[in-house]
Amino acid sequence: MDSSLQPADSRSSHALLASILGAVCALGAVATDLYLPGLPSVAADLGASPVSIQLTLTTFLVGLAAGQLLIGPVSDSMGRRGPLLAGLGLFTVSSLVCAIAPNAGVLAGARLLEGIGAAAGVVIANAVVTDYFRGRRAARLLSRLVLVSGMAPIVAPLLGGQLLRVMSWRGIFLVIAAVGALSIVAVALGLRESLPPARRVGGGLSGTFASIRLLSRDAAFMGLTISAALTYGAFFAYLAASSFVIQDVYGATPVMFSVLFSINAVGMLLGSQLNHLLLGRFSPRTLLGAGLVAGVAAGIGVLVVILAGGLSLVALSVPLFLLVAATGFSSPDSTALALSRHPKVAGSASAYFGTLRLGLAALATPLVGLGGGVSARPMAVVIAAASTGAMVVFLLVARKVGGTAVREPAPLTAAEAVDDMAVG
Repeated sequence: MDSSLQPADSRSSHALLASILGAVCALGAVATDLYLPGLPSVAADLGASPVSIQLTLTTFLVGLAAGQLLIGPVSDSMGRRGPLLAGLGLFTVSSLVCAIAPNAGVLAGARLLEGIGAAAGVVIANAVVTDYFRGRRAARLLSRLVLVSGMAPIVAPLLGGQLLRVMSWRGIFLVIAAVGALSIVAVALGLRESLPPARRVGGGLSGTFASIRLLSRDAAFMGLTISAALTYGAFFAYLAASSFVIQDVYGATPVMFSVLFSINAVGMLLGSQLNHLLLGRFSPRTLLGAGLVAGVAAGIGVLVVILAGGLSLVALSVPLFLLVAATGFSSPDSTALALSRHPKVAGSASAYFGTLRLGLAALATPLVGLGGGVSARPMAVVIAAASTGAMVVFLLVARKVGGTAVREPAPLTAAEAVDDMAVG
């Protein structure tokens, strides 16, 4: 960390900052992974098709994407803390609505609002990091956030599988609402404002559109964003289809699925922390390229296993593990490289990056249901195609990205950093 940005008692304050930001970032994973083992039971209880229930994942992701585009610019003009608390409130209330949804349509609508609420955690956490850090240092802190938020995909499916033994899927959403309420308390008590009034950006809606035009004209920013979206598209194809493929095609139990899903989530966690260690020796651009190559290898591996037919679940689990680990490895680098290019509008940049990444990635969830019935082939094709596309797009803009270069100076003074980064 630059000495000009280092706050007093940095180790403890950074640990608390990473813990809180990682926790609010994890809400999206909690709201998805906790009830993934129950997708077949949701479909049976509501009398809906698997495709209809998979669309509840799509609406959540659409809300997660659109919410970032709304909340990011608002946080640039109003500060980070207030919009974050409002979003967490929406997340909690809409989770309660999910718990009492009478049909798939109401569930999908409530999931849309739940996604918008969860978006506040994602976009504002990334913006707070960019308020203080750039390039390599931002990537290192983002890797730490993944360490915290990465616990959710490990614990949530295991917990979800066990909870389904004592409660219905509706009870799962009550648990999700409780997690949202706890997040409100954590932010209210432990997180101060990171964007002083003097650094806030006005302009309202016209200012938002101006920021979007600026970002859209940056070929490197757009390339990084689209590449990240395709990486996430492969990952979301796995999220949307793996419950049905592993349980219905390969005959695994909900508990076995939860175990396999959690093992893959450990891979994401390990990938992010390996990235954190390697950032001491290599640039984010170099590591991003390596992560994308691993993603391509994983995508092709999934496709080969599925098309070959007759292979065991273990054979499929290996490339799926590599896919998830590669996603965790490359995500901090793509995020840091993109947002470090526009630190003065970090909220808007984080929102636009997140909206396009999740919005485009969400298209993968209905694609895995094409053809009707339950089949592993659509999942395999989408994963392979999206992973390969992510690498191709990155190669097209790699020369323009730069390793850790920052085009704008860091706006914080040492006094501001000490004062504003204090927490608790």
